[in-house]
Order: sequence, then C-alpha cells, then structure tokens
Amino acid sequence: MTPLFVACLCAEWCGSCRDYRATFESQARLAVTGERFAWIDIEDHADVLGDLEIETFPTLLIGDAHGRVHFYGSVTPHGRTLERLVDGARLGELKAIDDDAITALAARARALA
Repeated sequence: MTPLFVACLCAEWCGSCRDYRATFESQARLAVTGERFAWIDIEDHADVLGDLEIETFPTLLIGDAHGRVHFYGSVTPHGRTLERLVDGARLGELKAIDDDAITALAARARALA
C-alpha cells in the first residue's frame, strides 16, 4: 500500500472548517505508517493554490507518495465521509485524477506537510 497524503484546504474564518478540524485531526491520528495529514489554511498559504480557487469548504485533497491524486473536492464536514474517502484511497478504490493543475496543487501542499 502506497502511503497517502491527505490535506484539508480550509480558512480560519470558515465556521465549518473550524468545527471540522477536530474530526480531521482525529482521522490523522489513525494514519498508517508513512501517511501524512496537513491542515492548510488557504489565507496563510494562498500560494499553494496556484490558479485554482476554493469555493466550498472544507475541500480535501487525497494523494499518494507517487504524486497521484485520488480525490480533490469539497466534502460534507462529517467524520464518516472523511473515513470512507481515506479508506477508499488506501484500498485503491479511488481512480487517480488526471489533471495537471490538481497534481501541481498536491505537490505544493505536500511540501507544507
């Protein structure tokens, strides 16, 4: 299994993000060896986004150590949703996304973790 990189792209001013942070950190504590989780405030790290814009929060990015991105999008701020997405990526159930802008975003986000 290739270790995952999971990033939550958020904003401190967003109440949903603030509420979701504990859920995200709880899932991060369950990470398997080699996995990295990162909470990235896009206000503090606007350069990470490049030309992409985040319109809905929270937005998750799930990639792997080989640079493939398996999920990128906004999610409902529930623990079970995060758990299902992470488990699906670990099991290879999420098809890799073929988008250069999102792959570049993942590389910039990984550099912050």
